[in-house]
Amino acid sequence: MTSPVARINLSALRHNLDRVKEVATGCRVIAAIKANGYGHGLVEVARALAGADAFAVARVEEALQLRHAGFDGQIMVLEGFNSLPELLLCRDSDLDLVIHDRFQLQLLDKLPAGASPLRLWVKIDTGMHRIGLQTGEAEAVISRLRGYEDVRLVGVMTHFANADDRQNDYTRQQLEAFIPFIDPELEVSIANSAGILGWPDSHKGWVRPGIMLYGTSPFPDSVAGDEGLEPVMTLRTRLIAVRHLHKGDSIGYGSTWTCPEDMPVGVAAIGYGDGYPRHAPSGTPVLVNGQRAALAGRVSMDMITLDLRAISNPRVGDSVVLWGEGLPAEEIARAAGTITYELFCRLTGRVKYRYEE
Repeated sequence: MTSPVARINLSALRHNLDRVKEVATGCRVIAAIKANGYGHGLVEVARALAGADAFAVARVEEALQLRHAGFDGQIMVLEGFNSLPELLLCRDSDLDLVIHDRFQLQLLDKLPAGASPLRLWVKIDTGMHRIGLQTGEAEAVISRLRGYEDVRLVGVMTHFANADDRQNDYTRQQLEAFIPFIDPELEVSIANSAGILGWPDSHKGWVRPGIMLYGTSPFPDSVAGDEGLEPVMTLRTRLIAVRHLHKGDSIGYGSTWTCPEDMPVGVAAIGYGDGYPRHAPSGTPVLVNGQRAALAGRVSMDMITLDLRAISNPRVGDSVVLWGEGLPAEEIARAAGTITYELFCRLTGRVKYRYEE
């Protein structure tokens, strides 16, 4: 089989969770497993991260998938609810929901009495300016929620905009804007992965690690190993051809790369149809049998072409690593002008997943 394979190292996933607990000592952990576990497999990741105190997903459908798979622990839905039927379904499924807009209060006013209270968190916009209540209105909303009979106000939370830049004072400003909403009667959740690793003052209550769980750094100037993390996904394929081309031969669509000398060129079975970034430029590294090679020419739908001059005795069937063990995903993301989140999340159904310890 020449289909690309994403090997998911579950031991590394648990190591990274332990790293969260080591850095954010005393905090409880809401593991972010939205977007299909950041492209690693929602249910499989949740099973491996049983040591987390709770899970966070973006949408109700993701939470229900976990419930249907047998997870009965605490699940936070970060985007909350947007209709009354959805709200009723969430209450019946015992989900923690995020209030981030006044429109949601209108739906709460229509909520009929239930057997158990609805669990709510209030998201406060301290500077991200995406979703969240403005600081000037948040206190009134919190007070209103405390007046509902069938609602339990669990806590308050916010989200950082620039925590991946450890020199940017904007994160400090967001922390200061959040301080007035810290209440001993309410839970608190502030830190994402960058907050956990770079901003100790955000280690309060519940931390919400995301990308660091999957073994890449949240910072643009470091890689997983620098932060004590282990890569979780290793994406592999194989060489399906080794060509011996001549000086002056051009390769691939648009003839964008020309052989500078007589040389071997490999063809590997992966392309943008599998989710490998089409905009990865010539020179983007890969590993062939553990040795560094580089893209030569444009990424095609099903194939990439590789400069094999540095590879000793390349053959059809040789292993090709696109990122993971031995080749940091951060390096590929930088070469392709994107982020590791997108690399992981964009893999398509043609990629086979293998879960290993």
